[in-house]
Amino acid sequence: MKLNVVPAAAGAQWVRAGIRTFFRRPIALTGLFFMFMAALSLVAIVPVIGGIVALVLVPAFTVGLMDATRAADAGRFPLPGILFVAFHKGKAHARAMLWVGAFYALAVLCVVGVSALIDGGQFAQMYVGGGGGLSAERMEDPRFLTALWVATLLYLPVSLAFWYAPALVHWYGVTPAKSLFFSVVAVLRNARAFWSMACCGRRCRWAWAC
Repeated sequence: MKLNVVPAAAGAQWVRAGIRTFFRRPIALTGLFFMFMAALSLVAIVPVIGGIVALVLVPAFTVGLMDATRAADAGRFPLPGILFVAFHKGKAHARAMLWVGAFYALAVLCVVGVSALIDGGQFAQMYVGGGGGLSAERMEDPRFLTALWVATLLYLPVSLAFWYAPALVHWYGVTPAKSLFFSVVAVLRNARAFWSMACCGRRCRWAWAC
């Protein structure tokens, strides 16, 4: 495994490649995404532990979507079972993926917990789906807005750590702890490309809206 540092222009290329790959198998990839969301929602409704288990499964299911994208890019049709591909390599591999998921769940719970100290748990309740939606009343509450922005800022390093971690564990056999570190390094070393990707994504959304 070798760190690949790419130029800023690569970010826009990633967006174009993603759009191109999606339209090769749009129905299959859309169906898998909704299957991903439905599976996590079903797990989350289990009392007490459902929400935590759903968070633990996010990295493993994300690998399934990544593998589905690879299949679509290669001209193959990704079947529904590909969503669970992270659990098809044996117990040791599945255990490693679940450890990544446990780290992710812990990180998200810490972020949500900090936000609860600010607004009394309003954002936390909305995040876990048990406290209603984003209403006008909440958007006018300064404590809720502060909690929202604090949670967003705190989630940024979490996003860096888990951007590549599931893929590193699944395809390269990196240990869960090391995968988090390598993911942060990879994103920071390619920060210009990610910024370019974000800017290109915004332009695509504006063009679509127009």
